[in-house]
Amino acid sequence: MDDAGPGTGQTAVIGERELAIGFRLIGLQDVVEVTPATAAAEFQKLLSREDINLVVASEGVRRHLSENQRVYAEGSLQPLVVFVPSPTGEYQVESLAALAKRVLGVSLQV
Repeated sequence: MDDAGPGTGQTAVIGERELAIGFRLIGLQDVVEVTPATAAAEFQKLLSREDINLVVASEGVRRHLSENQRVYAEGSLQPLVVFVPSPTGEYQVESLAALAKRVLGVSLQV
């Protein structure tokens, strides 16, 4: 692994299978697929890595974190933690394919 200098770092994604697959398809390498049983421990591992500047986590992961982990994540700037809707949530969200098409201008065909 290369030693990342100041101001540089990786983006990591942590979430359910569908979220993980979507981010892998758009080229992210640091993607962690979790279950409810493994979410908190895997999230903690990502927070402790010095090469990670941004953690994109699903709302499903957030529900399985301890109160201390949630408070830390919501106030953390290094790494910055962003929670995104779970792909299997109860509410209507833009699909990963539609999001990739809109933001990146590429169509994901499976």
